[in-house]
Amino acid sequence: MITKRIIPCLDVKDGRVVKGVNFAGLNDVASPVELAKFYSDEGADELVFYDITASAEGRRLFTDILTEAARQVFIPLTVGGGINTTDDFDRVLKCGADKVSVNSGAIRNPDLVREAARLYGDQCVVLSVDVKRVGGEFRVFAKGGRVDTGMEAVSWIRRCVDMGAGEIVVNSMDTDGVKKGFDLEMLEAVCDAVSVPVIASGGAGCMEDFVTLFKSIPKVDAGLAASIFHFGEVKIADLKRELAANGIPARIV
Repeated sequence: MITKRIIPCLDVKDGRVVKGVNFAGLNDVASPVELAKFYSDEGADELVFYDITASAEGRRLFTDILTEAARQVFIPLTVGGGINTTDDFDRVLKCGADKVSVNSGAIRNPDLVREAARLYGDQCVVLSVDVKRVGGEFRVFAKGGRVDTGMEAVSWIRRCVDMGAGEIVVNSMDTDGVKKGFDLEMLEAVCDAVSVPVIASGGAGCMEDFVTLFKSIPKVDAGLAASIFHFGEVKIADLKRELAANGIPARIV
């Protein structure tokens, strides 16, 4: 059985890692390079960096941060934020990213997914989707969760996979930062619709939430979280041992 991945997420704003609740109320956490190295040493399987402001100045700062992180960290790095063209893919890949996460850029121009997959391979293209329930429907949101696109999420995800997205990060806006568990209903709907790896994001509050996630939806490949790792509420090494004790395969360092 393939081991389940544990992935810390580092939201970067003005050169610092920040974290909020329900996509709002951002608090400063740490230096992204120092935190990335810490998580690598702790046994994280991958890291995700999001430049959540993606301003021109922020992207320059972020490029410097990414280059330095890639020098010090030897686990896969996925980078997102302000990815609107294949040139953006090229830039972050050359700075040391292994995969590139695209969200609003794909909504504006779905052909970006197809073109990036053609140039760099499906394995480099990660579709990140911010999803919230609206009127009983899973709806896609853009621009950091601020804009309702009106698109139904599962059909959008299926369309992007057909165009070449090799991995999906499902960010549940309903559970983000609340620490009451992953959005199992939403994740199951996505896993049933696609055959590429699915990463669960939003809602982790304790180790048991990861156990519940992987036992309830075996198709989920990875669990992503931020604040519980950033603030020391869950240590990755302890989480890996807990998963193994529950019969869930995990890489233990």
